[in-house]
Amino acid sequence: MKKSDSNPNTIYIKNMVCNRCIKVVNYELTALGIKIKKISLGEVQLFKAIAPSTFEKLKSRLHSNGFELIEDKKAMLVNQIKGIIISSIYNDTNTSDRVQNYSEIIEQKLKIDYHYLSSLFSSLESITIEHYIILQKIERVKELLKYGELTLSEIAIKLDYSSVQHLSKQFKKVTGFSASEFKKLTNEFRKPLDKIY
Repeated sequence: MKKSDSNPNTIYIKNMVCNRCIKVVNYELTALGIKIKKISLGEVQLFKAIAPSTFEKLKSRLHSNGFELIEDKKAMLVNQIKGIIISSIYNDTNTSDRVQNYSEIIEQKLKIDYHYLSSLFSSLESITIEHYIILQKIERVKELLKYGELTLSEIAIKLDYSSVQHLSKQFKKVTGFSASEFKKLTNEFRKPLDKIY
């Protein structure tokens, strides 16, 4: 099993995009008797390495739940970038008080030059980090619009848009609908977070 060079007891899991995903992965690891030190989106720190036979069982169980163990170091980095972006966008305590932009947050958390990470992400995902962020933010806007608890202005502030006009323009460009048109739609137009790109 290939693991991160920085921590041999860390495994990376693709398609972990929400707290429910964390619960499912936690359940599967615990069911196999694997001791977890810390678990977050796309990453699990273990107290000790997994035995090869257990590793194969884990792979199978995760796969049956729609997850995939990542064994390639570059793919691990891309998965970590996605986790950072999703956590930042969906963290309800995250407001316009944030002084750092996404590039600074990603570079600071991964301690790797952002230009390298950006190039790597684009080469493996065929989409830029910036465009991925936009798509994730629009999915979050869709969710918040469907809830109906916040105005578009409040959503713009919550997701760090420079103005409600900027949000409206970006929403229309990505979805083909205005925010008010989207709210009136009865069909569900949201995408699973792991399918956005």
